Amino acid sequence: MAEPIYTAVATARGEGRNGDVTSSDGVLDESLAIPKEMGGPGGDKTNPEQLFAAGYSACFLSALQAVARQAKVALPAATVTGSVSVFKKDAGFQLGVRLDVSLPGLAKADADQLVEQAHQVCPYSNATRGNIEVELTTTV
Repeated sequence: MAEPIYTAVATARGEGRNGDVTSSDGVLDESLAIPKEMGGPGGDKTNPEQLFAAGYSACFLSALQAVARQAKVALPAATVTGSVSVFKKDAGFQLGVRLDVSLPGLAKADADQLVEQAHQVCPYSNATRGNIEVELTTTV
């Protein structure tokens, strides 16, 4: 493996999905709860899917901004909304992701091209490619 640029470290404690997660620097300190839809208590606690959706959305937006800068295209109002779903698969479970990318003011063809380029450079996209289904939608 190559020399890392940055390594995030987080620790889960307690009962996994009904436990706590903290980052090594103390910035992330969250209690987790299984969503009601999955038979848990839900409530005002986060869950691994929300954390993954937030991370993927932010990472993809950064990748999108990078490819747009390279193409000399301004994206002042770009947003990425990530939806992470859990599916039953065989004896286990599978994740699926949908990224809704909004690029107001761009032509649809240009927006689609930037989104596809971002999908090729985003670390989350590269990590999930071939492992889980990732659906990309673009609106202008």
